[in-house]
Parts: sequence; C-alpha cells; structure tokens
Amino acid sequence: MEHDAEHKPGRDLAEALARLDGLDRIRDAAGDTPAYLVGGAVRDILLGDGERSDIDVVVEGEVGPIAERLGGETLRHERFGTAKVTAGELTADLAAARAETYARPGALPDVKPAALADDLARRDFTVNAMAVPLQGEPRLIDPHGGAADLEARRLSVLHDRSFVDDPTRAVRAARYAARLRFDLDPTAETLVREADLGTVSEDRREAELQRLAREDSPRRGFELLDEWGLFALHDHGGELIDLVVDLVSEPPWSDVTHRPAVVLAAARGEVGCAPRLASLRPESPSEGVEEASGASGVELAIARVMGARWLDDYLADWRHVGLEITGEDLIAAGVAEGPALGRGLRAALARKLDGEAAGREAELAAALEAARAGPGPA
Repeated sequence: MEHDAEHKPGRDLAEALARLDGLDRIRDAAGDTPAYLVGGAVRDILLGDGERSDIDVVVEGEVGPIAERLGGETLRHERFGTAKVTAGELTADLAAARAETYARPGALPDVKPAALADDLARRDFTVNAMAVPLQGEPRLIDPHGGAADLEARRLSVLHDRSFVDDPTRAVRAARYAARLRFDLDPTAETLVREADLGTVSEDRREAELQRLAREDSPRRGFELLDEWGLFALHDHGGELIDLVVDLVSEPPWSDVTHRPAVVLAAARGEVGCAPRLASLRPESPSEGVEEASGASGVELAIARVMGARWLDDYLADWRHVGLEITGEDLIAAGVAEGPALGRGLRAALARKLDGEAAGREAELAAALEAARAGPGPA
C-alpha cells in the first residue's frame, strides 16, 4: 500500500526533496520515463537527515538515455542495469527496476527487468524499501511498512531467506543498527544469527566490512557482528577501534593509513609490531627512526594508541630528515660500491638526526668514517 507523507516522520516531503541538489536535473533528464528516489535517500529524508543522503534513483525503463542526457562521466554495469553518473556537482546512482533470483546462497543475483514493486521487494530491509516518484506530486510509496519501522526504530527483513540469499546483508544490518541506533525485530535477529558469511566471496565480505569500518562510530557494528557470531572481535578490539578512529580522523595521522584498514586491524587484533613499538622509549631520534621505519601505517597508528607517543615526533619531524649527500659522493671519495655505501649513508643520517652532523661536509665526513670502518663486530 502507499502512505501519505504527511502521516510519517520527518520533514515535509516536497521540501526535503528540494534540498537534494541535482534531483531536478534527474527529473528533467528522465522526462516521461517513470523514475523514483529510493532506498537510503528516502529513509534519511523521513528521519530528517536528507542532506547527507546519496541520490539513488530507480527507473522503470533504460538508464542509458537518462545518463546520456545528464552528461558528465558515466560508469555502467550492464549485468545489473546500473549507471553511476558524475556530472559537475551531481553524483547519482541510476538503476533499472529489477527482480532478482539467487542460484545458490551467497551467489550474485540473476536479474531481469521488472516493475518498481518487484524492485522494492528485493531489498534488504523495510526501511530501505520505500520510494518517492520524481514526477508528479511527491508521495511516499511504502508497500512493506518501512515508515512504521522507522518510527519504531526497528530493522525488519522483507522475507525469511534474506540473509541466506545475500549474507552480506548481515553486515549491513550491523551497520544500520549502529548508525541509526535501531534494533532488529525478533524475526530478523533470529535470522541474522543463522547467516553464513562463508557462502560469500572473500572480496565481497571484505568490501562490506570496510563499509562498516568507514562509519562514523564503527565499534557498535563490530560488537553486534561479534554478538551474532559472524565476526570474532578481538579482546579489547572495541576500545581499540574507538581509539584509532579518533587518532586517524585528523592530520597528521589521517595521512599515514587508510581508516578502514586500521579499524579492521584493530577489530581483528592484527596489530603486528605495534605492541613492541608501544613498549619502546627511544633514547634518540635515530633510534626511533630505526625502529619505526619498517612498520606499516596500520602498525604505527595502533602503536600510537597503545602508548607510543614518541611516534608523534617521528611523524612530525624525524621521518622527514634527509641527507644532502648521496652514494655518488661516497664513490667519488673512494668508497667502493657495495655494503659500505649503505653503511656510510645510514650512519650519516643517524648522526644528522641526533644533531651531530649539520651540513654537507659534516654528513660526508660521518659517512666516510662509517664506510671505511668496516661492518663492526657481528
């Protein structure tokens, strides 16, 4: 059934639609082809958060002509009848209305053109199975009771095989439940605990986990997956997630590693050399550089939240120190090519870091001394 927008939560529908930049352009490009705003955009409008929404449009027809009329760059996916359009300030995902069937649990779906009703019925949760037509007077199309679930702050699946057909929906359930602070209804909670992420390819699992890791506050999502038996959250992993999210949200640490990578590593306890780095108290910059230079960005970030405050100096200053001399300068001074070159350059850099060699001549002297002294005791 269809519900009138004025009886549902959130802003007036027409006013909210007007706030979505670019929607008029899509409406004009669609012309007489029935087109609908769908999914998360409608959900967020009803929650009063339409400004942050992506624009997802379902078309009862071909998306190609609409994409062409919008201009800009278009990324097509012929199998699913979709097109991602970037035209100036507009970014929109267009999709032909479709029905889906699954050859086996976890497989990518087989699709065929269908009406909007079939397209909404194939979706993950009722709150994502609503639409608003772009043509005519705005009205809410809500055949599965999504607006009522929004009011109840509840996630409900559309059918009992939802997590069987696509187990990655379980990760999405954790993501939406955490972001929106919703609970799963009893049926959905029973079904999600039976989901088998092992039927999905590793690439698809990782992609969905990375989306969760990008959330503003991903900890709760990973805790839910752990509670449901779908992800093994490491001991203290939740606390570590919060710490690394705070750390990598701003420079300089946001430039060191990709946030999803460090959040996933924290959740899994894949911390590498981070505990060792956190236990160190380097007595000099050269010692700090020697210890930190071989670590990955993920390891550095996790070590920092574990207590390695000296890494702030490494990031801000030490790692940027370089030599004015090169190996060619040592060769010109009579040092043969081989291990002695590297030994000399490393020694010169260490002395420069520690304030013991300032300027080109001092660097060269330090390098030659180390290169000619031999490798030292084994």
